[in-house]
Amino acid sequence: MADNNELKEQRIIPVNIESEMKKSFIDYAMSVIIDRALPDVRDGLKPVHRRILYAMYGLGFTPDKSYRKCATTVGEVLGKYHPHGDAAVYDSMVRMAQDFSLRYTLIDGHGNFGSIDGDPPAAMRYTESRLSKISMEMLRDINKDTVDFKPNFDDHEVEPTVLPSRFPNLLVNGSSGIAVGMATNIPPHNLVEIIDGINKVIDDPDVTIDELSKIIKGPDFPTGAIIVGRKGIRDAFKTGRGRIVIRAVTDIEEAGPNRQRIVVTELPYQVNKSRLIERIADLVKDKKIDSISDLRDESDRNGMRIVIELKRDANANVVLNQLYKNTQLQDSFSVNMLALVQTQDNKFEPRVLNIRQAIDHYIEHQKDVIVRRTKFDLNKAEARAHILEGLRKAIDNLDEVINTIRSSRNEAIAKERLIEKFAFTEKQAQAIVDMRLGRLTALEREKIENEYKEIMEKIKYFKDVLANEFMVLNIIKDELNEIKNKYGDERRTKIIEDEGDIDIEDLIEEEESVITLTHFGYIKRIPADTYKSQRRGGKGITGLSTREEDFVENLFVTSTHNFILFFTNKGKVYRLKAYEIPESGRQARGTAIVNLLELDQDERVQTVIPVAEYKEDLYLVLATKNGIVKKSRLMEYINIRKGGLAAVTLRESDELIDVRLTDGKKDIILVTKNGMAIRFNEADARPLGRVSQGVRGIKLSEDDEVIGMGAFIENTTLLVVTENGFGKRTKLSEYKVQNRGGKGILTYRVTEKTGKLVGTKLVCEDDDVMLISSDGTIIRIKAKDISLLGRATQGVTLMRMDPGTHLVGVARIEKEDNGDEECDEEET
Repeated sequence: MADNNELKEQRIIPVNIESEMKKSFIDYAMSVIIDRALPDVRDGLKPVHRRILYAMYGLGFTPDKSYRKCATTVGEVLGKYHPHGDAAVYDSMVRMAQDFSLRYTLIDGHGNFGSIDGDPPAAMRYTESRLSKISMEMLRDINKDTVDFKPNFDDHEVEPTVLPSRFPNLLVNGSSGIAVGMATNIPPHNLVEIIDGINKVIDDPDVTIDELSKIIKGPDFPTGAIIVGRKGIRDAFKTGRGRIVIRAVTDIEEAGPNRQRIVVTELPYQVNKSRLIERIADLVKDKKIDSISDLRDESDRNGMRIVIELKRDANANVVLNQLYKNTQLQDSFSVNMLALVQTQDNKFEPRVLNIRQAIDHYIEHQKDVIVRRTKFDLNKAEARAHILEGLRKAIDNLDEVINTIRSSRNEAIAKERLIEKFAFTEKQAQAIVDMRLGRLTALEREKIENEYKEIMEKIKYFKDVLANEFMVLNIIKDELNEIKNKYGDERRTKIIEDEGDIDIEDLIEEEESVITLTHFGYIKRIPADTYKSQRRGGKGITGLSTREEDFVENLFVTSTHNFILFFTNKGKVYRLKAYEIPESGRQARGTAIVNLLELDQDERVQTVIPVAEYKEDLYLVLATKNGIVKKSRLMEYINIRKGGLAAVTLRESDELIDVRLTDGKKDIILVTKNGMAIRFNEADARPLGRVSQGVRGIKLSEDDEVIGMGAFIENTTLLVVTENGFGKRTKLSEYKVQNRGGKGILTYRVTEKTGKLVGTKLVCEDDDVMLISSDGTIIRIKAKDISLLGRATQGVTLMRMDPGTHLVGVARIEKEDNGDEECDEEET
């Protein structure tokens, strides 16, 4: 009867087996994805690796201690954090100690930890290990509340959800794993390159992946080898997926008369050496490759050496290509940068990341670590300052405090009386009653005072850090650079071009070309030998067919493979390779510059500078209308996007007027429309970053502005022209060197008759100049026909103006055959 009642009380819940299987499988799949197979984007570790490192840290198996049995670590991990089989833990430990598996090993192994031949490691009861030096950077500051902890599987311990990871382990060491329905395969990279890339992202948040790829060349495998082609790297960096072809490092040696041998010294990543040798032997045995006479492995503790002896008269390159095709001497690495990313609701989801996203997630993690560490240090410092304040107060009232304590029956009463009498806090009172009598000496009192001052400085610094994200980012950079300097090394993996990856530049023959840019913005490229053949006629550039009344304002000779920088009035710089400028005939007008550069509607090119090579000792000096100058290293402009780049940050209503390429030692002259000029040495302006505003070059009066800049060149004079058609030349010796930022000296006596200055150029005796008026009239005159006058004079009439018109500018005509190299404005 009782049994029947029990049956009635039981409830049977009908379940659809299909939905139950679906739910259970999804739960299992998510468990494998989150807790087993995929790395966290922040520290690049799977749970088992994180638990191993944390357990070894907790046991004190640090680099400064002796090696300890691996079985001890495995037992600790299994008992406290990882409820799985011991093989899973030990296999993970072994891989972290193999220098052919990890680019920077996280465990320092002692004993047999396997080999590149696929030999298994010794049992964990025989091998010993400890944390490697670089793995201590993964755990640094973990005791300063920098990361969250969670209960372990039985709620008796806590374990970190992520490590502080003071270096970007995900990208540096890579990761691989197979989950349910997805897999990850992240290649290792060079520590120096990755840290430099992170620094670049911090310095320039708008940096593109193409710009990053100039710093981070590509994967850097622990076994070295050669990456063939850059397409796979580009795809992986931009999309998170790509196929990278890796080739062994081989040498062809002479083995005797008409005999050669192939020597292999580095293998592609994760290729088993003994299996590779077996594969080659099978190919010879099956007569698929019949030119190999002998095969042996001469590898030893000094390095790898596989020797493939060839038959007499065999072509080594042909055999090598056969081996690349049929064996793992050439292999591929399929990149799939899948990692766990924490969402806003603190859940984790797997995402495929490109290189920029991976770096951004790491930077955010480091910002969190630095902020939490700083808060921890601040709280600790404030707590100590609080105690020190109590001790200082106690020393100031020493006799009363001693009498109070001495007259109390016990410690508890003494504390209460101290709190009542002197308004100490509980903690301060405890510290006072605990204080040794030795601390009452004058020396000890001085120590307390010094410690208090030091702790208050620290508190101020910690508060500054928490209030300023810029300081946080600088701390990240400084600490990463410290790790880079300590553990960074050279690349092991070389990158070569794939024969199939044809760079268009390789198809362009490198030759000298003449580039011309006209006043109205038409540009063209002409082979230099075209000009050379024309020189005999001595016709200069009269054969140039331009738009009516147009003329060549810039002309220079450069290689087709050189860069040309275009600076605009809006402070932007654009760049083209010389071969990208369409080649035109001698009589052709050329191509409008707006068709080659992505210029805004009211943007115009002010200066054109050819650059043969980016050098550390070359500088660009930029001048703006409002008297600002900026000197920057040419190297700052090495990465220029197609859509242009900010060359200088301009204030409102300001614009860029001129740029000069210099050697860092030239004298610069600025001329204003009210007739003032200043000469200063460019060493007076320190080099600034690309996006900075610059410094004051000349102090302008209220209605004044800069109209031009020149860099001093031998055998030149300063030409200035006014809006009413007056002008003159003045010797440069009349302009003494001054300090940058002053008002300058008079270079032209401006009157109502002359009008304001509108243009200035440094010209030679044999130069021609063009004067342009507001109605479009252009006249050409020889520079030597313009009077050479003193600074404070009015000049002479150069061009008569019709009523209602005025002069708008002056241009120095670039000559086809300029024999005076000292008068070349582009010379540095």
